[in-house]
Amino acid sequence: MNDGFAIKTEKLTKKFGDFTAVDHISFDVKKGEIFGFLGPNGAGKSTTIRMLCTLSRPTAGTATVAGLDVIKEDSHVREHIGLVSEKLIMYDRLTARENLRLFGNLYDIPKEELEKRIDELLGFVRMQEWGDHQIRTFSTGMKQRINVIRALLNQPEILFLDEPTLGLDPQSTNEIRELTRKINTDRKTTIILTTHMMTEADLLCDRIGIIDKGKIVALDTPANLKKMLSGKEVSNIILDIPNLTNDMVEGLKVLPSVKSVEMDADMHVMVKATGNDAFDNVIDLIRKKNGKIASMKNIEPTLEDVFLHITGHEVRDEKVLKPSNASSHFGPPGMRSRQRVR
Repeated sequence: MNDGFAIKTEKLTKKFGDFTAVDHISFDVKKGEIFGFLGPNGAGKSTTIRMLCTLSRPTAGTATVAGLDVIKEDSHVREHIGLVSEKLIMYDRLTARENLRLFGNLYDIPKEELEKRIDELLGFVRMQEWGDHQIRTFSTGMKQRINVIRALLNQPEILFLDEPTLGLDPQSTNEIRELTRKINTDRKTTIILTTHMMTEADLLCDRIGIIDKGKIVALDTPANLKKMLSGKEVSNIILDIPNLTNDMVEGLKVLPSVKSVEMDADMHVMVKATGNDAFDNVIDLIRKKNGKIASMKNIEPTLEDVFLHITGHEVRDEKVLKPSNASSHFGPPGMRSRQRVR
């Protein structure tokens, strides 16, 4: 990892029979950054992660992780990485410490060093007092914090987080996001995050690869991705109209430039429109119908707008049929779980 890159891929491809899950993708991840894969289920995010973690062999193309070839040097790659999948890998009737000892032993970490690391990591996530409690007594968010530090036991240079907040409540989601930032900042760990949550990608990632149908369709910083649309393609206009009527709303909906209209009980209207004249067209229609605009603002496009503009559809949680031979294991050797191809 002396060239400044943690990961490099060239035309990386994965097929399951006639189904192409990952289609000739090329990208790199810089050391020390948080890199995000953003896309719906079925886009190829998790399949890419499995190949980079040496859990699935590429059909074609090349990839290096920590400067090591994922095919020729797979065992050495695993020494440099940690993985947190969407599935919790914990044993409910073992305590947090017992779980961490179990996985630490799989890495052959010496006993004294392992105990030191466990203490340090429990402190890192502020769970020292819960170390001797069974996992089954924990909230989902607490379990996920232990699940994350499990992946840090081998002190990886690169940490893969595959949908780490999936299914968590808002408070637990915020905790895992803060922990992600802390791992990156305090431990200087390179993080690869897969998510279909726009807010998560925007808040956490230094750069984002938007992936759809197995292809990377855009790759840049969140700010630069949104600049693709700012002031040109998409306007998100919020208006406060005290005398709002159904006639005004229906009039907005039929404007050629308007894509959607939403309103709340406080007479705030959110209009999503496209084109350089969108803002003027919306205001002209409200005034024509004698609407009184108390306030208005044009907010910047979101990553959802970017994804919709590039792919022609929204990011959504889709069910995807899993090819019969698309199984892999997560965690250290010997730990297996079946996952759908995403």
